[in-house]
Amino acid sequence: MLKFAFRNLMSRPVRSTLSLLGLTVAIAGMVGLFAVKGGLEKTVNDTFRLIPGLTVMQPGSPVPLFSKLPADWGDELRGIEGVAAVNPQIITRANLIEGRSTFSPPRLLVGFEIASRLQLRRDVYREKVVAGRFLRESDAGTFNTVVSEQIARAFNKSVGDELVCDGRTLHIVGIYNTGLPLLDVAIILDLDSLRQMTRFDPRSVCVFYLETSDPSVDDEVVKRRIERHFANRTIEKSDATAKPPAAGTGNPAVDFSLWILGQLAANGRQETKTGNGSGPSPTGVEVRTGDDWTAKLDEFSADLDIFLAIMTGIGVTIAVLSIINTMLMSVTERIIEFGILKANGWSRRDVLKLITLESGLIGIGGGIGGAVAGWLAVQGLNAYWPDKLHLFAGPGLLGFSVAFATAVGMLGGLYPAIWAMRMMPMDAIRRG
Repeated sequence: MLKFAFRNLMSRPVRSTLSLLGLTVAIAGMVGLFAVKGGLEKTVNDTFRLIPGLTVMQPGSPVPLFSKLPADWGDELRGIEGVAAVNPQIITRANLIEGRSTFSPPRLLVGFEIASRLQLRRDVYREKVVAGRFLRESDAGTFNTVVSEQIARAFNKSVGDELVCDGRTLHIVGIYNTGLPLLDVAIILDLDSLRQMTRFDPRSVCVFYLETSDPSVDDEVVKRRIERHFANRTIEKSDATAKPPAAGTGNPAVDFSLWILGQLAANGRQETKTGNGSGPSPTGVEVRTGDDWTAKLDEFSADLDIFLAIMTGIGVTIAVLSIINTMLMSVTERIIEFGILKANGWSRRDVLKLITLESGLIGIGGGIGGAVAGWLAVQGLNAYWPDKLHLFAGPGLLGFSVAFATAVGMLGGLYPAIWAMRMMPMDAIRRG
Protein backbone atom coordinates (compact mmCIF):
# COMPACT_ATOMS: atom_id res chain seq x y z
CA MET A 1 0.00 0.00 0.00
CA LEU A 2 2.93 2.35 0.62
CA LYS A 3 4.03 2.01 -3.00
CA PHE A 4 0.45 2.58 -4.16
CA ALA A 5 0.16 5.74 -2.05
CA PHE A 6 3.50 7.10 -3.29
CA ARG A 7 2.51 6.45 -6.91
CA ASN A 8 -0.76 8.32 -6.40
CA LEU A 9 1.10 11.35 -5.09
CA MET A 10 3.58 11.29 -7.96
CA SER A 11 0.72 11.17 -10.49
CA ARG A 12 -0.06 14.78 -9.46
CA PRO A 13 3.47 16.16 -8.94
CA VAL A 14 2.73 19.90 -9.01
CA ARG A 15 -0.09 19.75 -6.49
CA SER A 16 1.79 17.40 -4.17
CA THR A 17 4.96 19.49 -4.38
CA LEU A 18 3.13 22.69 -3.47
CA SER A 19 1.58 21.04 -0.40
CA LEU A 20 4.99 19.66 0.53
CA LEU A 21 6.64 23.07 0.20
CA GLY A 22 3.91 24.75 2.24
CA LEU A 23 4.46 22.36 5.12
CA THR A 24 8.25 22.60 4.75
CA VAL A 25 8.15 26.38 5.13
CA ALA A 26 5.86 26.12 8.18
CA ILE A 27 8.10 23.57 9.90
CA ALA A 28 11.26 25.53 9.04
CA GLY A 29 9.65 28.58 10.63
CA MET A 30 8.81 26.55 13.72
CA VAL A 31 12.40 25.35 14.02
CA GLY A 32 13.65 28.91 13.68
CA LEU A 33 11.30 30.29 16.33
CA PHE A 34 12.02 27.59 18.87
CA ALA A 35 15.74 27.91 18.10
CA VAL A 36 15.53 31.38 19.66
CA LYS A 37 14.27 29.85 22.89
CA GLY A 38 16.80 27.02 22.61
CA GLY A 39 19.64 29.50 22.15
CA LEU A 40 18.53 31.51 25.17
CA GLU A 41 18.29 28.44 27.39
CA LYS A 42 21.63 27.11 26.19
CA THR A 43 23.33 30.48 26.68
CA VAL A 44 22.03 30.93 30.23
CA ASN A 45 22.69 27.32 31.24
CA ASP A 46 26.20 27.28 29.75
CA THR A 47 27.03 30.64 31.33
CA PHE A 48 26.02 29.69 34.87
CA ARG A 49 27.57 26.26 34.51
CA LEU A 50 30.89 28.10 34.26
CA ILE A 51 30.04 30.36 37.21
CA PRO A 52 29.33 27.92 40.06
CA GLY A 53 29.70 30.39 42.93
CA LEU A 54 27.21 32.68 44.70
CA THR A 55 26.57 36.27 43.68
CA VAL A 56 25.59 38.75 46.39
CA MET A 57 23.61 41.62 44.89
CA GLN A 58 21.42 44.56 45.72
CA PRO A 59 17.78 43.41 46.03
CA GLY A 60 15.75 44.28 42.96
CA SER A 61 18.70 44.49 40.56
CA PRO A 62 18.10 42.37 37.45
CA VAL A 63 21.81 41.78 36.78
CA PRO A 64 25.12 42.74 38.46
CA LEU A 65 25.55 45.71 36.10
CA PHE A 66 22.69 47.50 37.85
CA SER A 67 23.59 46.61 41.47
CA LYS A 68 25.48 48.53 44.15
CA LEU A 69 26.48 47.43 47.62
CA PRO A 70 28.71 48.96 50.35
CA ALA A 71 32.29 47.80 49.82
CA ASP A 72 32.89 47.18 53.54
CA TRP A 73 30.29 44.40 53.55
CA GLY A 74 32.95 42.20 51.99
CA ASP A 75 34.73 41.82 55.37
CA GLU A 76 31.49 40.65 56.97
CA LEU A 77 30.88 38.15 54.19
CA ARG A 78 34.29 36.58 54.80
CA GLY A 79 33.34 35.95 58.41
CA ILE A 80 30.16 34.01 57.64
CA GLU A 81 30.39 30.27 58.18
CA GLY A 82 30.83 28.32 54.95
CA VAL A 83 32.26 31.24 52.93
CA ALA A 84 35.82 30.90 51.62
CA ALA A 85 36.79 33.45 48.96
CA VAL A 86 34.94 36.75 48.49
CA ASN A 87 35.69 38.76 45.37
CA PRO A 88 34.37 42.36 45.09
CA GLN A 89 33.48 43.43 41.55
CA ILE A 90 32.60 46.60 39.67
CA ILE A 91 30.87 46.42 36.29
CA THR A 92 30.20 49.46 34.07
CA ARG A 93 29.57 50.21 30.42
CA ALA A 94 32.50 51.12 28.17
CA ASN A 95 31.35 54.04 26.03
CA LEU A 96 34.23 54.66 23.62
CA ILE A 97 36.97 52.27 22.51
CA GLU A 98 39.62 53.57 20.11
CA GLY A 99 37.33 56.53 19.45
CA ARG A 100 34.44 54.30 18.36
CA SER A 101 31.09 54.02 20.10
CA THR A 102 30.41 50.66 21.74
CA PHE A 103 26.64 50.88 21.43
CA SER A 104 26.54 47.76 19.27
CA PRO A 105 27.91 45.34 20.21
CA PRO A 106 28.23 46.38 23.87
CA ARG A 107 31.43 46.28 25.91
CA LEU A 108 31.66 46.10 29.69
CA LEU A 109 34.45 47.25 31.98
CA VAL A 110 34.83 44.66 34.74
CA GLY A 111 37.00 45.41 37.76
CA PHE A 112 38.14 42.64 40.12
CA GLU A 113 40.02 42.78 43.39
CA ILE A 114 42.90 40.74 41.97
CA ALA A 115 44.20 39.14 45.19
CA SER A 116 40.85 37.64 46.17
CA ARG A 117 40.09 36.73 42.55
CA LEU A 118 43.16 34.52 42.43
CA GLN A 119 41.92 32.68 45.53
CA LEU A 120 38.89 31.32 43.64
CA ARG A 121 38.99 27.63 42.78
CA ARG A 122 37.08 28.26 39.55
CA ASP A 123 37.39 31.41 37.43
CA VAL A 124 35.91 31.29 33.96
CA TYR A 125 38.01 34.21 32.70
CA ARG A 126 41.26 32.81 34.05
CA GLU A 127 40.48 29.31 32.74
CA LYS A 128 39.59 30.59 29.26
CA VAL A 129 42.71 32.66 28.57
CA VAL A 130 43.84 31.79 25.01
CA ALA A 131 46.77 34.20 24.68
CA GLY A 132 49.04 35.95 27.16
CA ARG A 133 48.16 35.67 30.83
CA PHE A 134 45.55 36.57 33.41
CA LEU A 135 45.98 39.44 35.86
CA ARG A 136 48.48 39.02 38.71
CA GLU A 137 48.73 40.74 42.09
CA SER A 138 51.50 42.89 40.63
CA ASP A 139 48.91 44.32 38.18
CA ALA A 140 47.04 45.98 41.07
CA GLY A 141 47.02 49.75 40.62
CA THR A 142 47.98 49.47 36.93
CA PHE A 143 45.94 49.64 33.76
CA ASN A 144 46.96 46.21 32.55
CA THR A 145 43.92 44.44 31.12
CA VAL A 146 42.59 41.14 29.82
CA VAL A 147 40.08 41.44 26.98
CA SER A 148 37.84 38.99 25.14
CA GLU A 149 38.96 37.59 21.82
CA GLN A 150 35.86 39.17 20.31
CA ILE A 151 37.00 42.63 21.39
CA ALA A 152 40.61 42.02 20.36
CA ARG A 153 39.47 40.93 16.91
CA ALA A 154 37.09 43.89 16.50
CA PHE A 155 39.87 46.40 17.19
CA ASN A 156 42.71 44.40 15.62
CA LYS A 157 44.60 44.07 18.89
CA SER A 158 46.83 41.38 20.34
CA VAL A 159 48.79 40.76 23.55
CA GLY A 160 51.19 43.65 24.18
CA ASP A 161 49.10 46.23 22.32
CA GLU A 162 47.45 49.27 23.87
CA LEU A 163 43.70 49.84 23.89
CA VAL A 164 42.26 53.32 24.44
CA CYS A 165 39.00 53.02 26.35
CA ASP A 166 37.00 56.03 27.56
CA GLY A 167 40.10 58.22 27.28
CA ARG A 168 42.34 55.86 29.25
CA THR A 169 45.15 53.83 27.69
CA LEU A 170 45.02 50.17 28.73
CA HIS A 171 47.80 47.65 28.17
CA ILE A 172 46.62 44.22 26.98
CA VAL A 173 48.35 41.38 28.84
CA GLY A 174 45.91 38.59 28.03
CA ILE A 175 43.04 37.53 25.78
CA TYR A 176 40.25 35.12 26.77
CA ASN A 177 37.44 33.40 24.91
CA THR A 178 34.45 31.57 26.46
CA GLY A 179 32.27 31.39 23.35
CA LEU A 180 29.31 32.78 25.35
CA PRO A 181 27.70 36.15 24.51
CA LEU A 182 27.02 37.07 28.14
CA LEU A 183 30.71 36.70 29.03
CA ASP A 184 32.66 37.64 25.90
CA VAL A 185 31.97 41.36 26.26
CA ALA A 186 34.40 42.22 29.07
CA ILE A 187 37.50 44.35 29.45
CA ILE A 188 38.96 43.13 32.76
CA LEU A 189 41.24 45.18 34.99
CA ASP A 190 42.08 45.94 38.61
CA LEU A 191 39.19 47.09 40.80
CA ASP A 192 40.85 50.27 42.10
CA SER A 193 42.13 51.15 38.64
CA LEU A 194 38.57 50.92 37.29
CA ARG A 195 37.35 53.13 40.14
CA GLN A 196 39.94 55.72 39.17
CA MET A 197 39.07 55.40 35.50
CA THR A 198 35.30 55.74 35.92
CA ARG A 199 35.12 57.75 39.16
CA PHE A 200 33.07 54.96 40.68
CA ASP A 201 32.08 55.56 44.32
CA PRO A 202 35.06 54.31 46.40
CA ARG A 203 32.70 53.14 49.16
CA SER A 204 30.72 50.86 46.83
CA VAL A 205 31.00 47.83 44.60
CA CYS A 206 28.46 46.30 42.26
CA VAL A 207 28.45 42.75 43.62
CA PHE A 208 30.41 40.24 45.65
CA TYR A 209 31.16 36.90 44.03
CA LEU A 210 32.02 34.17 46.51
CA GLU A 211 32.80 30.49 46.81
CA THR A 212 31.99 28.18 49.69
CA SER A 213 34.74 26.74 51.85
CA ASP A 214 33.98 23.22 50.62
CA PRO A 215 32.42 22.25 47.27
CA SER A 216 30.27 19.74 49.14
CA VAL A 217 28.65 22.51 51.21
CA ASP A 218 25.06 23.15 50.13
CA ASP A 219 24.90 26.56 48.41
CA GLU A 220 21.33 27.07 49.66
CA VAL A 221 22.49 26.78 53.28
CA VAL A 222 25.20 29.43 52.80
CA LYS A 223 22.76 31.57 50.85
CA ARG A 224 20.28 31.61 53.74
CA ARG A 225 23.04 32.45 56.24
CA ILE A 226 24.12 35.45 54.19
CA GLU A 227 20.60 36.75 53.66
CA ARG A 228 19.82 36.38 57.39
CA HIS A 229 23.05 38.20 58.33
CA PHE A 230 22.16 41.25 56.21
CA ALA A 231 18.38 41.04 56.66
CA ASN A 232 18.01 44.37 58.51
CA ARG A 233 20.58 46.38 56.55
CA THR A 234 19.60 49.26 54.30
CA ILE A 235 21.40 50.84 51.36
CA GLU A 236 20.93 54.53 50.76
CA LYS A 237 19.44 55.23 47.33
CA SER A 238 22.01 57.87 46.58
CA ASP A 239 24.66 55.16 46.70
CA ALA A 240 22.69 52.19 45.45
CA THR A 241 20.53 53.28 42.58
CA ALA A 242 22.03 52.38 39.22
CA LYS A 243 19.74 52.72 36.25
CA PRO A 244 20.23 50.79 33.01
CA PRO A 245 20.85 52.76 29.86
CA ALA A 246 17.49 53.53 28.25
CA ALA A 247 18.62 52.49 24.80
CA GLY A 248 19.85 49.05 25.91
CA THR A 249 23.15 47.52 24.89
CA GLY A 250 22.52 47.26 21.17
CA ASN A 251 23.29 43.54 20.96
CA PRO A 252 20.04 41.57 20.39
CA ALA A 253 21.36 38.42 22.05
CA VAL A 254 22.67 40.24 25.13
CA ASP A 255 19.73 42.67 25.36
CA PHE A 256 17.19 39.84 25.18
CA SER A 257 19.12 37.74 27.68
CA LEU A 258 19.44 40.67 30.11
CA TRP A 259 15.74 41.42 29.77
CA ILE A 260 14.86 37.79 30.42
CA LEU A 261 17.15 37.64 33.44
CA GLY A 262 15.54 40.82 34.74
CA GLN A 263 12.10 39.27 34.42
CA LEU A 264 13.30 36.15 36.20
CA ALA A 265 14.79 38.18 39.02
CA ALA A 266 11.49 40.04 39.46
CA ASN A 267 9.35 36.90 39.60
CA GLY A 268 8.21 36.00 43.05
CA ARG A 269 9.99 38.98 44.70
CA GLN A 270 8.13 41.93 46.24
CA GLU A 271 10.27 45.02 46.58
CA THR A 272 9.94 47.57 49.37
CA LYS A 273 8.68 50.91 48.07
CA THR A 274 8.71 54.39 49.63
CA GLY A 275 5.98 56.95 49.22
CA ASN A 276 8.02 60.07 48.38
CA GLY A 277 10.88 58.50 46.38
CA SER A 278 13.48 59.23 49.06
CA GLY A 279 14.95 57.21 51.93
CA PRO A 280 16.46 53.75 52.02
CA SER A 281 16.22 51.10 49.32
CA PRO A 282 14.97 47.52 50.02
CA THR A 283 16.68 45.95 53.00
CA GLY A 284 19.26 43.18 53.00
CA VAL A 285 20.93 41.52 50.06
CA GLU A 286 19.89 39.02 47.45
CA VAL A 287 22.07 35.96 46.92
CA ARG A 288 21.74 34.14 43.61
CA THR A 289 23.06 30.81 42.42
CA GLY A 290 23.19 29.35 38.94
CA ASP A 291 20.32 27.06 39.92
CA ASP A 292 18.20 30.11 40.76
CA TRP A 293 18.54 31.44 37.23
CA THR A 294 17.94 28.13 35.46
CA ALA A 295 14.92 27.26 37.64
CA LYS A 296 13.27 30.59 36.98
CA LEU A 297 14.14 30.35 33.29
CA ASP A 298 12.12 27.13 33.15
CA GLU A 299 9.15 29.00 34.62
CA PHE A 300 9.51 31.79 32.08
CA SER A 301 9.87 29.28 29.24
CA ALA A 302 6.32 28.10 29.81
CA ASP A 303 5.04 31.58 28.92
CA LEU A 304 7.46 31.85 26.02
CA ASP A 305 6.20 28.51 24.68
CA ILE A 306 2.69 29.93 24.42
CA PHE A 307 3.88 32.82 22.25
CA LEU A 308 5.97 30.54 20.04
CA ALA A 309 3.11 28.06 19.71
CA ILE A 310 0.76 30.82 18.53
CA MET A 311 3.25 32.05 15.94
CA THR A 312 3.94 28.50 14.75
CA GLY A 313 0.25 27.65 14.71
CA ILE A 314 -0.48 30.31 12.10
CA GLY A 315 1.91 28.77 9.57
CA VAL A 316 0.93 25.20 10.43
CA THR A 317 -2.79 25.99 10.02
CA ILE A 318 -2.15 27.30 6.52
CA ALA A 319 -0.15 24.17 5.73
CA VAL A 320 -2.93 21.89 7.05
CA LEU A 321 -5.55 23.67 4.96
CA SER A 322 -3.31 23.23 1.92
CA ILE A 323 -3.02 19.49 2.59
CA ILE A 324 -6.80 19.17 3.10
CA ASN A 325 -7.40 20.97 -0.18
CA THR A 326 -4.88 18.78 -2.00
CA MET A 327 -6.32 15.56 -0.64
CA LEU A 328 -9.94 16.62 -1.28
CA MET A 329 -9.14 17.40 -4.89
CA SER A 330 -7.27 14.10 -5.17
CA VAL A 331 -10.18 12.15 -3.71
CA THR A 332 -12.73 13.95 -5.91
CA GLU A 333 -10.75 13.11 -9.05
CA ARG A 334 -10.48 9.45 -8.00
CA ILE A 335 -14.11 8.74 -7.05
CA ILE A 336 -14.47 6.05 -9.70
CA GLU A 337 -11.19 4.48 -8.60
CA PHE A 338 -12.40 4.22 -4.99
CA GLY A 339 -15.74 2.82 -6.16
CA ILE A 340 -13.99 0.10 -8.14
CA LEU A 341 -11.65 -0.70 -5.24
CA LYS A 342 -14.59 -1.07 -2.87
CA ALA A 343 -16.48 -3.20 -5.38
CA ASN A 344 -13.43 -5.47 -5.55
CA GLY A 345 -13.30 -6.05 -1.82
CA TRP A 346 -11.54 -3.02 -0.32
CA SER A 347 -12.90 -2.17 3.11
CA ARG A 348 -13.56 1.29 4.51
CA ARG A 349 -10.47 0.87 6.63
CA ASP A 350 -8.34 0.22 3.53
CA VAL A 351 -9.57 3.44 1.93
CA LEU A 352 -8.94 5.39 5.14
CA LYS A 353 -5.47 3.89 5.41
CA LEU A 354 -4.57 4.73 1.78
CA ILE A 355 -5.57 8.39 1.95
CA THR A 356 -4.05 9.06 5.38
CA LEU A 357 -0.88 7.32 4.21
CA GLU A 358 -0.69 9.67 1.22
CA SER A 359 -1.13 12.74 3.41
CA GLY A 360 1.28 11.24 5.94
CA LEU A 361 3.94 10.98 3.22
CA ILE A 362 3.49 14.68 2.55
CA GLY A 363 3.86 15.27 6.29
CA ILE A 364 7.06 13.22 6.56
CA GLY A 365 8.56 14.93 3.52
CA GLY A 366 7.59 18.38 4.79
CA GLY A 367 8.91 17.55 8.26
CA ILE A 368 12.29 16.35 7.04
CA GLY A 369 12.58 19.22 4.58
CA GLY A 370 11.53 21.79 7.18
CA ALA A 371 13.87 20.41 9.85
CA VAL A 372 16.83 20.43 7.45
CA ALA A 373 15.99 23.90 6.11
CA GLY A 374 15.46 25.28 9.62
CA TRP A 375 18.71 23.77 10.91
CA LEU A 376 20.67 25.13 7.94
CA ALA A 377 19.11 28.57 8.43
CA VAL A 378 20.06 28.54 12.12
CA GLN A 379 23.66 27.60 11.31
CA GLY A 380 23.84 30.22 8.58
CA LEU A 381 22.48 33.01 10.80
CA ASN A 382 24.83 32.08 13.65
CA ALA A 383 27.79 32.06 11.26
CA TYR A 384 26.82 35.37 9.62
CA TRP A 385 26.25 37.20 12.93
CA PRO A 386 28.46 35.29 15.39
CA ASP A 387 28.57 38.20 17.83
CA LYS A 388 24.84 38.94 17.72
CA LEU A 389 22.88 35.70 17.28
CA HIS A 390 23.17 32.48 19.24
CA LEU A 391 20.32 30.24 18.06
CA PHE A 392 20.22 26.55 18.89
CA ALA A 393 18.24 23.78 17.17
CA GLY A 394 19.10 20.53 18.92
CA PRO A 395 18.24 16.94 17.98
CA GLY A 396 15.19 17.02 20.24
CA LEU A 397 13.68 20.00 18.41
CA LEU A 398 14.47 18.57 14.98
CA GLY A 399 13.05 15.15 15.85
CA PHE A 400 9.90 16.70 17.28
CA SER A 401 9.51 18.80 14.12
CA VAL A 402 9.51 15.71 11.89
CA ALA A 403 7.06 13.86 14.17
CA PHE A 404 4.81 16.90 14.43
CA ALA A 405 4.79 17.43 10.65
CA THR A 406 3.91 13.77 10.10
CA ALA A 407 0.98 14.06 12.52
CA VAL A 408 -0.13 17.29 10.85
CA GLY A 409 0.01 15.65 7.43
CA MET A 410 -2.09 12.71 8.55
CA LEU A 411 -4.56 15.06 10.23
CA GLY A 412 -4.89 17.04 7.00
CA GLY A 413 -5.86 13.88 5.13
CA LEU A 414 -8.29 12.62 7.75
CA TYR A 415 -11.41 14.51 6.57
CA PRO A 416 -11.00 13.60 2.86
CA ALA A 417 -10.37 9.99 3.93
CA ILE A 418 -13.54 9.82 6.04
CA TRP A 419 -15.55 11.36 3.20
CA ALA A 420 -14.25 8.77 0.73
CA MET A 421 -14.58 5.94 3.24
CA ARG A 422 -18.33 6.51 3.73
CA MET A 423 -19.13 6.53 0.06
CA MET A 424 -20.93 3.42 -1.24
CA PRO A 425 -19.27 1.69 -4.24
CA MET A 426 -22.12 2.25 -6.71
CA ASP A 427 -22.62 5.87 -5.57
CA ALA A 428 -18.91 6.51 -6.16
CA ILE A 429 -19.09 5.03 -9.67
CA ARG A 430 -22.22 7.04 -10.52
CA ARG A 431 -20.70 10.31 -9.25
CA GLY A 432 -17.63 9.66 -11.31
